[in-house]
Order: sequence, then C-alpha cells, then structure tokens
Amino acid sequence: MKTQAFFLWITVVAGVAMCFGQTSSPSPANIPASEQAIINLEKAVTEAYKNKQNDAFRKYLAKNYVGINADGITKVATEVTGMENTDLRNYSFADMKAVFPKAGVAVVTYKATVQSSAAGQDTSGTYNVASVWAKRWGKWFLISRVFIKSQ
Repeated sequence: MKTQAFFLWITVVAGVAMCFGQTSSPSPANIPASEQAIINLEKAVTEAYKNKQNDAFRKYLAKNYVGINADGITKVATEVTGMENTDLRNYSFADMKAVFPKAGVAVVTYKATVQSSAAGQDTSGTYNVASVWAKRWGKWFLISRVFIKSQ
C-alpha cells in the first residue's frame, strides 16, 4: 500500500508541477528527441490497448505498475482485464508534454479524447492523463498512469 501511495503522490506532484509550468505547446517540429521518444511510447501503449494486443501491452508495463482512475487503484492484471472488457473505438491526444525530473524518469501529461465503452457502458469523453515512465535495464517501462475524466 505504501508503494501505491508513493506512486500516486509522485504522479500527482509531477502532474501539478507540469501544469503550472506549461506556457505553450511546442510544435511537433521542435520537440526534443528524448521527449518525442517518450510520447511515442505513450502512443504505442495506447494503440496496443486499443487493439487488445495483450503481449504488446504487457511489455510496456513495469511489474509493479500502478494505475489510478475513478474506479480506484489497479495493477497489471486488472489493466489487462480492463483492456479485454473495453472497446476503444477512437482516441486522440492533445497538449502532450514530457519532462524528465531525473535521469531515467519521464512524466507525460496530456488530454485524451476517447470514444469507448467498458462492460456495456459508454465511457467516451475527455480525460486528463499523467504517466510516469522509468528506464530499467536500458528499456522504458510504464510505472504509473493517472486517467481521470474531465468535468
């Protein structure tokens, strides 16, 4: 439980700090390569989720992954089950930003607009997202993601 609370705290603090520090969105042409690489990973994990590619999706998640959404805190197995029960028909990202608070750690924030349903209920809408990525053994892994619907 302490680990989950720690990741939640880190994600929230990083997300709040980034929101206050944002002034304008960089154009795709002038996004640094390291930031673009993390953004591409974020898009790839979402595409694997959309296409229900279990192995591809799992390869991005750290073993100690923690997801946070309106339903609570999730682990890898819960995320995979959720993927199988979700129909993500369409999605788009806006205002994607990545920061590197320390070497080997990246925090990505953005707005996601989705057309989806889960367990027969419409879950379409706009969501605020913050993801924490960590580099381990030379590869980037998704450590935590906060996915909360905008009001």
